[in-house]
Amino acid sequence: MRERMTKNSKIPAELKYRHLFFDLDHTLWDFETNSRDCISEIFSDYRLETRVTPSFDEFYSIYHHHNELLWSRFEKGFITVEELKWKRMWRTLLDFKIADEKLARDMSASYLDLLPTKSKVFDYTFEILNYLTEKGYELHLLTNGFEKTQRRKLESSNLGKYFDQVITSEASNSMKPKKEIFDFALKACDGKVENSIMIGDNLDADI
Repeated sequence: MRERMTKNSKIPAELKYRHLFFDLDHTLWDFETNSRDCISEIFSDYRLETRVTPSFDEFYSIYHHHNELLWSRFEKGFITVEELKWKRMWRTLLDFKIADEKLARDMSASYLDLLPTKSKVFDYTFEILNYLTEKGYELHLLTNGFEKTQRRKLESSNLGKYFDQVITSEASNSMKPKKEIFDFALKACDGKVENSIMIGDNLDADI
């Protein structure tokens, strides 16, 4: 377990909740900004302005559409994680009448390697986490992202030091909002439903 940023060794008795579980993407880590930056770099590196379309905004809009659709299908168990990773690029290229699977897979690999190096978090993220830590709460991360990718995000953004437990859907073999991942998380931190709370941005996907 990593050393936490903390001043209090005990949880104050008056606190109703002891364990605070945070979502990562769209809650602490600014996924939209970081992802768009990555796609912009890929658009330039692969010279897509001459190979696909001169408009980055058009390319990103179509990519975003397919990414949302495929994530929804993945969360429902209709496709595998590997399909999700590369087919969002593949479907984007197909919309421009480019049936190049190798290009789609190469772009996907570049995206997955570049994305976790981005560090933009939402305003006041560090102030809030510092405040909660100083108050004595135990902070944990509960995310539907990929294990390696999410841990690299935490390192790049300097968020990792705040969390006692980092639980991903890949490591727990389940996904929010399924009961199994919450059971896994509570067991990992020795918590109970009565003294734990989940903090996220999406009622359907996080709770």
